[in-house]
Amino acid sequence: MTFEQKINEDLKESMKSGDKLRLETLRSLRASIIEFSKSGTGKDMSEEDSQKILLNASKKRKDAIEMYKQAGRQDLLEKEESELAIIAAYLPEQLSESEVVDALKSIIQQAGAEGPKDMGKVMGLAMKELRGKADGTLVQQCLKQLLQP
Repeated sequence: MTFEQKINEDLKESMKSGDKLRLETLRSLRASIIEFSKSGTGKDMSEEDSQKILLNASKKRKDAIEMYKQAGRQDLLEKEESELAIIAAYLPEQLSESEVVDALKSIIQQAGAEGPKDMGKVMGLAMKELRGKADGTLVQQCLKQLLQP
């Protein structure tokens, strides 16, 4: 079953069960899928493309959560956190901080990085390898710690 088919099936189930929050979240994902298919590239959606859609939706929710925390809007904060949990169910299991650090140590060694000046080079390699498996912010924080002199 493709990503698009899975979203459509879950959308139907949400309609039948009356789960409005899940329905709303899945509709936003479906809109992103439709936007991708009408982008004019003419290619079928790959696993990487579906992950990009999910990561983009996840990032939007995380940014909104931060804004609502700062504004003290607990009601909207909880809604965004619930939507994030629904989206996270479609993402591959995320790596723990220790697993990210282990992966980064290997990447740093491969790249021959020696300090903070090599941050950009290592970050590019790290995100290629860890895309979809770890949050970019976590990767960046761990990398900064590892490259400290």
